[in-house]
Amino acid sequence: MKLPVCVLHEESKLYPSLLFEIPGAPKTLYYRGIPPTSRESCVAIVGTRKASREGLVLAHELAESLVLRGITIVSGLALGIDGAAHEGALKANGRAIAVLANGLDAVYPRQHEHLAEHILESGGCLISEYPEGTPAYPSQFLERNRIVSGLSIATIVIEAPLRSGSIATARNAIEQGREVFVFPGSVKSVNYKGSHMLIRNGARLVTSCADILEDLGVESSSSPTTIKENTASLSEVESQIVNTLTSAREPLTIDKILELTTLQPHIVSEKLTLLLFSGMIEEVGGKFRIKNN
Repeated sequence: MKLPVCVLHEESKLYPSLLFEIPGAPKTLYYRGIPPTSRESCVAIVGTRKASREGLVLAHELAESLVLRGITIVSGLALGIDGAAHEGALKANGRAIAVLANGLDAVYPRQHEHLAEHILESGGCLISEYPEGTPAYPSQFLERNRIVSGLSIATIVIEAPLRSGSIATARNAIEQGREVFVFPGSVKSVNYKGSHMLIRNGARLVTSCADILEDLGVESSSSPTTIKENTASLSEVESQIVNTLTSAREPLTIDKILELTTLQPHIVSEKLTLLLFSGMIEEVGGKFRIKNN
């Protein structure tokens, strides 16, 4: 079942707190799936569309390693490094957030339509500041990049030419006061000229996932902070979802929750977000379950 496009205004308590802090934060977000909560640690992985095989493998493996530490992967769903990062997160049953430069009634690039649906099926999210029907104009990709970095505590750059969207994303991250990590490469490769410029200008040189985790202060056993549940404050619909998850005694996908509750997709999406935000439930491998505190 296709998840609907929902709207999130800056006044909402569900508006991502990290994004709210950045200059020029969008007043309205459109999303499909489960949007990021203040409890999540999100890290962006970006790089060139024309990536080498080594770069694609690095992005894939790095995303896998990070999600195993409870980190959510953010990127732009572009070809190359972005797509490899999303795929790596999904392979490890992690959560991925894709920020698009167009309305969410379509996926750009079209080659990643299946990847976008896989992200949603796995409990991830598609986000845009543009309403449905908005095409992907070139200028909007640069605007989109501030959201990629703004949602994240750090941005990791893999293979960035001098003139590339990933350099713009890294600059946004620096302006937003966020960490920027850069993997170095061959001095003869145009794919690393922008990467090396970032390092010269003060970005942190890293060569492994361990470097990033150490600098972020994340341990391999880390997990999101537990928030005490408050069952008394649940609405009737929230109670229905909680009771459904409790009775199932196993994690459920969004589609299964829709089937068992017979609720409307946009209602389930909204209530799952609230329950995640409260710490009542947790998402594991694209499925939802009651959290054992």
